[in-house]
Amino acid sequence: MKSLGTASVAALRQYARAVESAGIDLPALLKTVDLDPALLDSDEGRIDGEQFQAFIRRLAEQTGNPLLGLETGDFVQPGSYSVLGYITMSCATLGEAVARIAPFEKLVGDMGTTQLGVHGDEITLSWNCNYDDPVVRPHLVDNVFSSWINYARWLADNQSAAPTRVRLRRTLPDPALEQAYQRRWHCPIEFDAEEDSVSLKKTLLDTRLRQPDPLLRKTLEAHALTQLASLDADSGLTSKVKRSIQQQLMHGITRQDMVAEDLGMTSRTLQRRLSQEGVSYQKLLDEVRQTMAEDYLRNSELPIPDIALRLGFSETTSFHRKFKAVAGMTPGEFRQAEQNN
Repeated sequence: MKSLGTASVAALRQYARAVESAGIDLPALLKTVDLDPALLDSDEGRIDGEQFQAFIRRLAEQTGNPLLGLETGDFVQPGSYSVLGYITMSCATLGEAVARIAPFEKLVGDMGTTQLGVHGDEITLSWNCNYDDPVVRPHLVDNVFSSWINYARWLADNQSAAPTRVRLRRTLPDPALEQAYQRRWHCPIEFDAEEDSVSLKKTLLDTRLRQPDPLLRKTLEAHALTQLASLDADSGLTSKVKRSIQQQLMHGITRQDMVAEDLGMTSRTLQRRLSQEGVSYQKLLDEVRQTMAEDYLRNSELPIPDIALRLGFSETTSFHRKFKAVAGMTPGEFRQAEQNN
């Protein structure tokens, strides 16, 4: 099964604003996909991509709104794009802002990837959606394009600016609804197209933005690169679970429910997601314990019973048995061998 990566809480918050505006019970909706409403208290977190897809599907099912993606794009804010939003705010021209989308869009989430093409006096931004749910995909593409256009108009302080055309792979849900797209985008729209893309005149790229700040942009980009490196180094669920287990073990705790809560999901969802990746919680716990045990034995003078206690073992004999099964020697023998090296 293809992994859908993660999505930023900032992206979820845009949908949350639309949900609340529609009078829908947001906490109840979030809980149906095992998302803790407290996640929305900060824009810095990330959620599982499958959960984000499930959230959009539940929202589409609950509202029955064929224009859900289009209308949720009305709720875009700079913060909806995480650090990327603030980078684009500090750019001098729309062209500078557009050029930042592809390199930094992973900060917003793994929902899709952007490609930039030049054709004569036009540029085209093609977006390849990674989400495979047939209900979610067209709504997500509508949301992305609607958000792009609304946000670009806000950046340029020009509400009349428009693409030259928008192409959508989706089928128009009802010909009567096409006016809703026209009212927002002010350009020809091609449905049942071969790609999802937005085209605009190259001259629009010279449009000056409202708050250029080159120094701030460079600072934000340096911060964004650091965040990207962190995501690239720790993009899989198993890595996140291991990191959370390690943090819990610092307090001698090995509870799966607490790790699940730390990752913003229920214990049942965590178990299911790990199973999809071909691992179990116990296997990851054993791996982290072994790594930490070797580190303690190699780099500290802690007595072995204390190490066992720190790693959540109720009995030292259990620690000895587990350690020897992996390392082929007891913790004491391992420590002695390391000291002799």
